[in-house]
Amino acid sequence: MHETQDAKALDDVIRELGLGAETAAWLGVLWGKSAQRGGGASHLLLGHLLDTAAVAECMWRTFVAPWMRWRLDEVTGGRGRLFFMWVCGIHDCGKATPAFQSLDAEGAARVRAAGLVWGPGASMKPVWRHDKAGGVLLSRVLGQEWGPEQSRWVWPLVAGHHGVFPGAGILQRGAAGGEPQGRGEKWQRVQRALLDVFTRAVGFEDIKSVCPVGPLSKAEQLALSGMIVMADWVASNSEHFAGQDNLAGLSLATARLRATTGWEALGLRGGWGELPLPVPGEDLVRVRFGEPARPAQVQLMELASEMPASGLLVVEAPMGEGKTKGALAAAEILAARFGLDGVFVAMPTQATSDPMYTQVLDWVATFDPELADQVALLHGKHMFNPRWQQVWQTHASGNDSHDDLYGAIDEDDAYGLADTGCAPERRGPALWFLGRKRGLLTGFGVGTVDHLLYAATRTRHVMLRFAGLAGKVVIVDEVHAADVYMRQFLTEALRWLGQARVPVVLLSATLPPAQRQLLVDAYLAGASGADIHVRVPEPVGYPCVTGAWVAEGQPVVHRPRAAAKSWRPSIPVQLSWLADVSDRGEAVAERVLQEIADGGVVLVILNSVDRAQGVYEQLTQTLAAEVHLLHGRLCATHRADRTDQCLSRLGPGAGRSRPKRMVVVATQLAEQSFDVDADLLITDLAPTDLLLQRIGRLHRHDGTPRPARMQSPRVIVTGIEQGPAEVPRLLRTSEFIYGVYTLLRAAALVREAAGDIGAPSGELAGEDWMVPTDVPRLVAAAYSDVNLFPAQWQATEDEARIAWEQEQAKRTAAAQELLLTGHRDWGRPTLAGLHYQGSARFGDEGQMEALVRDGEEAVEVVIVRKVPGGYTALNGTRLGIHGEASEAPVVEAVLGGTTRLPGKLTRAAEADLAPLPGWSAHPWLRYTPALVLDEGNTTRLGGYEVAYDDDMGLIVK
Repeated sequence: MHETQDAKALDDVIRELGLGAETAAWLGVLWGKSAQRGGGASHLLLGHLLDTAAVAECMWRTFVAPWMRWRLDEVTGGRGRLFFMWVCGIHDCGKATPAFQSLDAEGAARVRAAGLVWGPGASMKPVWRHDKAGGVLLSRVLGQEWGPEQSRWVWPLVAGHHGVFPGAGILQRGAAGGEPQGRGEKWQRVQRALLDVFTRAVGFEDIKSVCPVGPLSKAEQLALSGMIVMADWVASNSEHFAGQDNLAGLSLATARLRATTGWEALGLRGGWGELPLPVPGEDLVRVRFGEPARPAQVQLMELASEMPASGLLVVEAPMGEGKTKGALAAAEILAARFGLDGVFVAMPTQATSDPMYTQVLDWVATFDPELADQVALLHGKHMFNPRWQQVWQTHASGNDSHDDLYGAIDEDDAYGLADTGCAPERRGPALWFLGRKRGLLTGFGVGTVDHLLYAATRTRHVMLRFAGLAGKVVIVDEVHAADVYMRQFLTEALRWLGQARVPVVLLSATLPPAQRQLLVDAYLAGASGADIHVRVPEPVGYPCVTGAWVAEGQPVVHRPRAAAKSWRPSIPVQLSWLADVSDRGEAVAERVLQEIADGGVVLVILNSVDRAQGVYEQLTQTLAAEVHLLHGRLCATHRADRTDQCLSRLGPGAGRSRPKRMVVVATQLAEQSFDVDADLLITDLAPTDLLLQRIGRLHRHDGTPRPARMQSPRVIVTGIEQGPAEVPRLLRTSEFIYGVYTLLRAAALVREAAGDIGAPSGELAGEDWMVPTDVPRLVAAAYSDVNLFPAQWQATEDEARIAWEQEQAKRTAAAQELLLTGHRDWGRPTLAGLHYQGSARFGDEGQMEALVRDGEEAVEVVIVRKVPGGYTALNGTRLGIHGEASEAPVVEAVLGGTTRLPGKLTRAAEADLAPLPGWSAHPWLRYTPALVLDEGNTTRLGGYEVAYDDDMGLIVK
């Protein structure tokens, strides 16, 4: 007999085990949460273990992805549910030690009175926390009962449940003193009794019967660890799990009632559950989006249906081809076939995440309208997205403190969770998911790619992030946008996802061949457990789909024999030069005025905010037409509003609302996933793949009426001029952002079509670019070793290449220090020591964006105005005398003034700016520095005059 099915009271279990009155008395005083943390009454340790096990059972029914249930059943001989309950509940067994029991005076007194005593060296907080103590206790007992092979992957799950996985050596050294862990026969007896009683109460006969029949992979262990943390955090909510200090009242049945009530009150749930398999040959693009699938989408769905194992799909297709809709259709197939419970769509920026959130919301609603409540928008400005407000804030029950609802435990808090806020009163999304580190646990998510990269960093609670990803199909859009620094985290994430057999779909219009190979190698390395290299065949055409998986131990890279036909035929794009490297872009503004004289829509993409502001200012002074400015130094509200305006005026459904004359002046925000249709593009020179992305905004939609002189797509490349000895002179900002080498290679390719930079406009040297046919050729050439340069550029190119290679190596090395697993440690089979590999230092959770994005660090601030008697938000909403903002609409108005300072102001901002005094109690404001403007809308910061203009955004002089 391996399991017992009845949920007995603990005193009955104690009698069955023959533990005696003294042991029962000890178990009746060991506390897990103090009265302060238990809602007025202390909570017995056994009670908390049972609560957590009961929460785990709720998770198993309605939250845990099918693939994890299948795997746990596989490695436990069909007892996956019980094992999951047991491993979640046992997490706090280390609290049965003097190191923990001594922390609360009232609780400690009861424990001592029962005969469990300790000396003065027992309290070693935070050196000897209960997570480490639990690792020592469990490794000792399981090593005896199970043997080392199985125990060695289970004890780290307990030792790491507060966010950091220590190594076995650290635990041995910490336990060597004995006193914090518990000296003498009594402590060893009560610790073993705790494990035995809990194990029997959950439903196993004894600890030996819990032993798995096989191990999980390291990535699966990491996902399971995240589930343990989630169960612990939910069960530590004192509103639904009030303290119980009477052993006779504890049982699994009681814990189940508490867990069910709390789980339902919090509104927690997963995504699809077990999704039924689509009908073979069914057009899921038509089913979900109401339009017939295009050839590239059909090819993608067919490969998702035919691949024999969960794996990686790389989709390379032109801008506007419908890659994302095809990826979502493929995700449905993959989820149904391989047991995934939802989808996470990773986008390059906040601006590109917002429209994708709307698309995913509408897609999820086609399965079940109520499922749309489970779609989270994961970026720092989600509260300004109108659809997010409709779905999430409607259900907030007036509580604006989402960030701390049932919030994560402070690392110095040895007792449990502090609770704030209250549960939603009606059906809606679970606000619990909005807390720090928890967003990926929602059933469906859309957000910046940073959230995927965070799951590949050596940071606290990384297991929560990975657990959220491991239950989903992961889609990464615009994957080429990751620079060499970010790619280190991306490939690390792919290794872990590959080992967990999580399906991943990567999307790009402009993916260099070397990057494609790198990404495929990373996923296959994880899936196979070894560093392998399987050459990715050259594409047979464009669009193209690449599949990679491991089946029956063999890595496979597959490409369809024939390329899918592009949805639209290629069109010639004419390129020409416009010499201008000035900060204000005078020549650019003048050219816009010339081009738009007879009407049309011009998109101007410039590489710096200052340059974009300069061009916009000149145009608004002379042009009687719509002119929109979009850049990263607009406050959050203005940026969101203007993005919506541009999309509504120039998007695919614009129709009659499309203006006769309109100019959009933007920075790189308009580079990708910005679904607008321009008649003419004027752009600063950028690396070739990004230049092609910008061209993807040109003549994007069929049937768009255009002026006669703009019937054919044209691109005017600026940000460059002829320099000495005919070597190009580049915009300094462009050099800083992209480096000289990639810009020179892009310039050489443009030169083939547009002629020499100094040549008169219209005197073209070569053929137009055929888009999209030429996209793979141009990207491959840009990132190859082929010499593209005229002789007079060669010396400059050689110098730039050496500098670029050195910089690439430097940035790669910098990222390696923060990766979740160093290359030498990837083969380790367990999580033991994960956070201490190579060094005891690991990334700071409070600066996640700085960890995964290299470059000039920028600070986000909230702009407010100082007025007589207090402050106002940027939009004029009155605040308290010290900046107090107690009501949700006022907080929203304050946060609407959030903007990002340029890097040159970072040091001054960190030294001189702080939150307003009245923000100290608010979870969203208390850590946000305020940029306080005077009544003239200006201030001084770091030797600069800083102002905010409603049209221009933040201005730095």
